[in-house]
Amino acid sequence: MVVPAALVFIPVGVLFLISGLIVNLIQLVFFIIVRPFSRSLYRRINKTVAELLWLQLIWLIDWWACIKINLYADAETLELIGKEHALVLSNHRSDIDWLIGWVMAQRAGCLGSSLAIMKKEAKYLPIIGWSMWFSDYIFLERSWAKDENTLKAGFKRLEDFPMTFWLALFVEGTRFTQEKLEAAQDYASIRSLPTPRNVLIPRTKGFVSAVSHIRSFVPAIYDCTVTVQNNQPTPTLLRMFSGQSSEVNLQMRRHKMSELPETDDGIAQWCQDLFINKDAQLEKYFTKDVFSDLDVHQIERPIKPLIVVIIWLCLLVYGGFKLIICVCVFFLVIATITMQVLIQSSESQRSTPAKRHLQEQLISA
Repeated sequence: MVVPAALVFIPVGVLFLISGLIVNLIQLVFFIIVRPFSRSLYRRINKTVAELLWLQLIWLIDWWACIKINLYADAETLELIGKEHALVLSNHRSDIDWLIGWVMAQRAGCLGSSLAIMKKEAKYLPIIGWSMWFSDYIFLERSWAKDENTLKAGFKRLEDFPMTFWLALFVEGTRFTQEKLEAAQDYASIRSLPTPRNVLIPRTKGFVSAVSHIRSFVPAIYDCTVTVQNNQPTPTLLRMFSGQSSEVNLQMRRHKMSELPETDDGIAQWCQDLFINKDAQLEKYFTKDVFSDLDVHQIERPIKPLIVVIIWLCLLVYGGFKLIICVCVFFLVIATITMQVLIQSSESQRSTPAKRHLQEQLISA
């Protein structure tokens, strides 16, 4: 099903805007009333509230665009996802990679408690950015002098997180493009590093800081490799709104946090080696059409996102109908009052000449 994006964007945008503002308002109320007394209770409530907004985006992937996700993972990973805290690393090849992560988090039961390390500007985005801020996302300024303390404080807040959470980190720092790849290749040549072909060179400071501060209470790292199926266009938000389906390959490998090196240099090298292997895996896929040696699993679409969208739509239609009635009643009242004023004014004008005629007769008599 392919339709002009505007036909979907306008009604879905209105639904997302109105419901998003309602969700933000609810988050604000609980942030003011509940969080000062119990951060744990606030987080549990916010998880449910945030999902009322985020599930609408899951609906776009699952039910509108029908994007198919082929998950490659071993039995241990499938058994543990959703049952443990995890630091999630992924390459970044399209503008919906984060939504693919949200789909997996939703399947694991931790969509509302999924977190990410993002650039500061994102928190100023109306609705979605505000909801992330209320949900304890960590926002950076891309200045290590400032971000180092921000990361430490953010990781510290996660120590008493009452539910299973995923903390996502795109260590490449930006989305993969040919121009950025060429810049990364030039940098690799100067620093005598392996030349990347399908990934960018990871920025390891944030990753080292994350591992150093959360390894005591986060037992695993989920290494995700994402790419679109060969011979298909890269999925984008515009294509998704247009209802154009895609097929995405996602590999998830679980690494025990305890197996990582103890030193900062060792942790940084581990991350670099991870992306060297990721680059080789993608190269093999693009040249030989072999993506992974792990078993593939089909990700079924759940009914919950569809139900949430239908409920929001019904509330919006009902609210719109009530608003139309209120507007009609308002204008009816205004019209009635106006007519009454005009009638009284007309009667007053008719009675004035009669009074004058009577007065003239009395004077002449």
